[in-house]
Amino acid sequence: MVASPEELERFEVDVMAGLVLARSSAGLADGTVRGDVSNLEQIRDWFGRPLWEMEPQDADTYFGKVMRAAPSGTRLARAGALSVYFEFLELRHKVELHAMTGRVVQCPLDEMNRPRGNKDARLRIPPLESEINTLFTGWAQDLATCRKFAPSARNYAAARLMAGVGVRINEARHLDLADIRWELGRFGKLHIRMGKGARGSGPRERMVPLLNGADRTLCWYVEDVWGQFGDDHTRHGAPLFPSERTNRDGSRCRVGYDTLRAGLAEATVTHLPQWAGRLSPHVLRHYCASQLYLGGLDLISIQEMYGHAWVATTMKYVHVHRSRIEDAWIAGQKRAATRLEGLM
Repeated sequence: MVASPEELERFEVDVMAGLVLARSSAGLADGTVRGDVSNLEQIRDWFGRPLWEMEPQDADTYFGKVMRAAPSGTRLARAGALSVYFEFLELRHKVELHAMTGRVVQCPLDEMNRPRGNKDARLRIPPLESEINTLFTGWAQDLATCRKFAPSARNYAAARLMAGVGVRINEARHLDLADIRWELGRFGKLHIRMGKGARGSGPRERMVPLLNGADRTLCWYVEDVWGQFGDDHTRHGAPLFPSERTNRDGSRCRVGYDTLRAGLAEATVTHLPQWAGRLSPHVLRHYCASQLYLGGLDLISIQEMYGHAWVATTMKYVHVHRSRIEDAWIAGQKRAATRLEGLM
């Protein structure tokens, strides 16, 4: 018996709700689930009918004409969300949908019309070590005369942490004061609780050693700056990087993403103007990985420190300046020449 339009409308809503619950149960981050739902809603708005009625010709039109000029990442995200939707339909509602509509579930994307490409991040070549030193030296000198010392020193310390140990900006702002584990390792470690998960999974925790002077930066910040925000250091969940704003109980909120990003941008304009508009927190993360590698740290260790699931991802963060590749090639030629001399 064919279902009525009202029954099909309710069924469509139930399917979407079920998909959201299933993806959440799989451990995907809320932002990933919201992104998939948003992509499906935009395809649905264009199609004007339930998505299970889409045919390959409809997908041809949508991705070949409507989305033709869209960025590759957007096209791939839409196609990925649509594929997941039809996979969910087939696994959970194939029989029910056939009974209600007479349709057999079939994804409209196939090997002929599926968008090609990848979503690799653009190449981010970081500044030289001398340029980063210039930035932080000038920024530190400004702290002595700035109008709001505590917020400026907080932004400075967070940026130094990103450049020193490669934490992401969102990881830094979610750190608690108690996440500094001074007793671990030779320099102390940071407990990263909100690490980015692979392929949209939930937060992945890791421990990051306080290398490159990050231990000294945090020691100074905690002893001389943190107390000026007026929070209770014994309070559970007290943020390492507080905001000027307070919660209803008087405790401090966490600093915002945009605040830390704007602090770095302002300092860059003042002290490293040639990098204005280009030096972001993520570029500092690339800078850190490159410096660790140039300093002799192997890729596997950097991978563990950065929380990457694959070493191939870590390799994209390493950019070698000067003549490292050429020097390695010359050294190899010298070794080969030495072996030949021994044979002769």
